[in-house]
Amino acid sequence: MENINVTVWNEYRHEKSEEHIRAIYPDGIHNAIKSYLDTVPGLTVRTATLDEPENGLPQEVVDSTDVMLWWGHMAHGEVKDEVVDRVWRRVQQGMGLIVLHSGHASKIFQRITGTRSYDLKWREDGDKERLWVIDHSHPIVQGIGDYIELEHEEVYGETFEIPTPDELIFISWFEGGEVFRSGLTYKRGSGKIFYFRPGHESVPTYHNEKVLKVIENAIFWAAPTVYPKYGTGYVRPLEKVGGKEIK
Repeated sequence: MENINVTVWNEYRHEKSEEHIRAIYPDGIHNAIKSYLDTVPGLTVRTATLDEPENGLPQEVVDSTDVMLWWGHMAHGEVKDEVVDRVWRRVQQGMGLIVLHSGHASKIFQRITGTRSYDLKWREDGDKERLWVIDHSHPIVQGIGDYIELEHEEVYGETFEIPTPDELIFISWFEGGEVFRSGLTYKRGSGKIFYFRPGHESVPTYHNEKVLKVIENAIFWAAPTVYPKYGTGYVRPLEKVGGKEIK
C-alpha cells in the first residue's frame, strides 16, 4: 500500500468542557495526534469526532479508511450502534484499528473482545507509569528501547476482563504497585487490532515522543496490504458430484 489513509476518531468532550484539559490539548487529543502523524511520510490523516453528523463516521469515511484510531471516555453510549456496526464490518474486511486508553470500554472494543472489557481496577492519583516492552522483535516497538516512562498517568490494574490476546507487547508497572497488560493485539476477520493503554486526558501523554512513535509504528503494522476478495454464499461444486453436473 503506497499511502495509508488514517482517521483519528476522538470523543472530543473533555477538551471542550474542562479548562485544565483544554490547556493540554487546545485543539483536542485528535489534533495533537494528527499534528505528529502529519509529519510521517506515507500517511494521509483526517480527524472525526463524536458530535459530527453520524458521529463523524459516515459510510464513505469508514470505507476510505485503512487504519482508524479510537479515543473515547465519557460518552461511549452515545456512539450510534449503526456506526459501530459500520466500523466492525470494515475491520473484518481488513481495516486496522488502534484503540487508545479508555477506548477499552467502547462499544467497538467490546465487540472485538466479546467481554466486559470495561472491567478493571483504576486510580487517578498521577502515579508514574513504566511500560515495559515484552516483545522486542515486534514492529510496533521498533525505536522504543526497553520501556516508556511517563511521569504521571491514570492507573489501570489487573484483572483486565479480555480474552487472551494474540500478542502481548507491553506490560505496565505503576508507582503504586499495580501492573497491567497495556499493549496487545487481536485479529478479527482480515483486520488487525492494537490496544494501547496510556493516554489519560488530564496528562500530556500524546506529547510524548515514544508514545507517538508507538502509534506511528502501529499504523504501519495494522495497515492492510490488500483488502482480500473472496466469495461467500452458494457456490457450485468444482467437480461433478455422484457423476452429475450440479447447477
